[in-house]
Amino acid sequence: MTVRSLFATRFYDGVLNDPALLAGLEDSCHVLAEEDEAGRRWSKAHGYRGYTSYASLDDLPARDPNFADLVRHLNRHVAAFAAECALELGGRRLKLDSLWVNVLKPGGTHSGHIHPHSVVSGTLYVAVPPGAGALKLEDPRLPMMMAAPPRRDDAPEDLQTFVYAEPQPGTIFLWESWLRHEVVPGTGKAERISISFNYR
Repeated sequence: MTVRSLFATRFYDGVLNDPALLAGLEDSCHVLAEEDEAGRRWSKAHGYRGYTSYASLDDLPARDPNFADLVRHLNRHVAAFAAECALELGGRRLKLDSLWVNVLKPGGTHSGHIHPHSVVSGTLYVAVPPGAGALKLEDPRLPMMMAAPPRRDDAPEDLQTFVYAEPQPGTIFLWESWLRHEVVPGTGKAERISISFNYR
């Protein structure tokens, strides 16, 4: 008997090995959260518990050299991930499409979603207090499992319906943009700061 695993879903777990840049990004994120009035208004109007620049600023790498330095690091990580996924890019590289800051207050969440019109999405975790919410990843086949029983608690990770990825400061997670994911509520007492991005 032979049992094979088919249709693998890749998930990249890397690290930003630049403590000075990570500290600078934390300062930059705090400055944005204080000065970006449009972003604060959008966050409040949409029930976002904290601040995000998602709908207000689309030029962070041009606005702040810390974000420009980050993009240089991300380009290398995304290129490595694209190669691992065996993406046929015709000799080209994936290009940054959007990048935004998230300052999530204690108890904040982000419900399940995908990132349409992108190829690779990801997040750099800048500040992750103890008890901060994990990134919850969902098996993309879930809507088609109408009659399937649940997986056993001891199922290996590649057979689980949901996987919870626990970041640390400096962690870079990457995934293909069609993979549904969410931020679960945590018990942390401080802000969870991250920078999310899309490549096309």
